[in-house]
Amino acid sequence: MSERTFESPVFVRAAEGLIQEIACLEDACDFLHEWPKHRRGAIYETATRACHSAFDGLVPLKAARDAFAGFARSAKILEDVSMAMPWMTGAKAGETGGVAA
Repeated sequence: MSERTFESPVFVRAAEGLIQEIACLEDACDFLHEWPKHRRGAIYETATRACHSAFDGLVPLKAARDAFAGFARSAKILEDVSMAMPWMTGAKAGETGGVAA
C-alpha cells in the first residue's frame, strides 16, 4: 500500500450510472482537477488545498480524504457502497446463472 493510498476509498458518481473509486491522493487530485469550473466553490477549494497540502506532507492523508469526501457530499456525488453490489455477490448456492433448458 502506498503512503498516499487512503485507508478506505471514497466512491463518487462520476456520471449517470458510473461510480468511480477514489482510492488515493492522486485519484482525488485528478478528480478535483477535472471538476467543472462553473461548479467549483469554497468546499471544492478546501478539498483541493487539503489534497495539495497532503502531497507536501503538511496535513495527514486522512484529513485530505475527509476533505474530499466532504466535497463529494456537498456536491451530492458521494455514493454509499457499504452494501455489496449485485455483480460482486455472484450466484447463490444452487444457482448456475445459466439459461434454463
